[in-house]
Amino acid sequence: MVGTIIIAVITFLTIALSLFLFPKIKIKNISISTYWIIALVGAVLVLIFQLVPISEVYNQLTADTKINPLKIIILFFSMTMISIFLDEFGLFQYLASIAVKNAKGNQYVLFFSLYALVAGLTVFTSNDVVILTLTPFICFFCKRAHINPLPYLIAEFTAANTWSLMFVIGNPTNIFLATTAHIDFISYFKVMALPTLAAGIVEIIMLFSIFHHRLGEKITDVDIEEYVIHDKVTLIIGVLHLLVCLVFLVISSYINIEMWVISLICAVSLLIYAVTHSLITKKDWDYSAGAFKKLPYPLIPFFLSMFVIVVAINYQGISNKIASFFGSENTIWLYGYSSFLSANIINNIPMSILYSNLCNNLSGLAYKQAIYSSIVGSNIGAFLTPMGALAGIMFTNLLDEHDVKLSFKQFVKYGSVIALPTITAALGTLLLTINF
Repeated sequence: MVGTIIIAVITFLTIALSLFLFPKIKIKNISISTYWIIALVGAVLVLIFQLVPISEVYNQLTADTKINPLKIIILFFSMTMISIFLDEFGLFQYLASIAVKNAKGNQYVLFFSLYALVAGLTVFTSNDVVILTLTPFICFFCKRAHINPLPYLIAEFTAANTWSLMFVIGNPTNIFLATTAHIDFISYFKVMALPTLAAGIVEIIMLFSIFHHRLGEKITDVDIEEYVIHDKVTLIIGVLHLLVCLVFLVISSYINIEMWVISLICAVSLLIYAVTHSLITKKDWDYSAGAFKKLPYPLIPFFLSMFVIVVAINYQGISNKIASFFGSENTIWLYGYSSFLSANIINNIPMSILYSNLCNNLSGLAYKQAIYSSIVGSNIGAFLTPMGALAGIMFTNLLDEHDVKLSFKQFVKYGSVIALPTITAALGTLLLTINF
């Protein structure tokens, strides 16, 4: 048990340090993220020192259950590929350019328009995809307009990590925790709709109270033309694939088809169309290939490595001791706030894997409350510090690339002021509505 704790703690802390001190290793022109390598080393050490039998890991990786991590990876990557495909063919840039155009120089209108756009796109795609695609656009626009980008960037990041609560596909942590609890698409939405709405309302109030003075200046120096979609037919087919996928995800429990199967079929169908279209027209290869190049491949070894470490923690009985310490009283507040803080110590993906095991020590209503409140913490915990989620790491890296200054201290300052009321609103609403 002691060996498992030591390896787990060192792995988690080293990952956290790597994100700030040595986030990437550069070999000639190749840049490799370090966080997944550290996680992989931790998993290998656990296996080398036989802290968990390889047979136990193998059985859990190949188990024919909804919580099989390979199925969760397929679901996440399939949905991400569809979303990135839509971005490559210009959907997000097109919608963003319309929002800017309709603002007509008024920062208040622009601010609320972009917030609504981010919220809507996040609900139907995912937080990571929205942050990857809209952050560069916001940096570009604000630089052209000579306005402070921070109100828009903070609003984008917090909105993406709040409205990702709405659907189970909004965040890989949602997928993992909901799947481990055998929660289907509709059941998840019924519980999380009102807490997400409450969190979103509180969040936008906090954002406006913080930034309303900066938004008073009129935009006068920029003229962003409406983005022109080069292949409307392909984009429409991509949107239809997304809509069909969402419809079948909604009814998946009724037609007895697992969500990963639905998302994989839709992603493969879109891929077949894209390849066939490119072969026939002899164009758009770059756009189709871009969807593959932008997929977050390091998440695969990272997720699987953290899964191995947590399997060891569970096998050694450590998670049972933590769960026993937590008890079963005030479950929503305890699991919600602790997962919120834990995400910023070990990142929200390993936190979600750990908390799924902690929740397994509960039963009945307490189990249900713990799962949903942990999901809330895994999402909103992302904007307390950059360590809270991979979305935060990607976000800060993008800001550095576009020469936008947002220090760690500023991130925490804005994040804490916005996150604490937001998570309290979400958890409070969850407490009041979870039995409805």
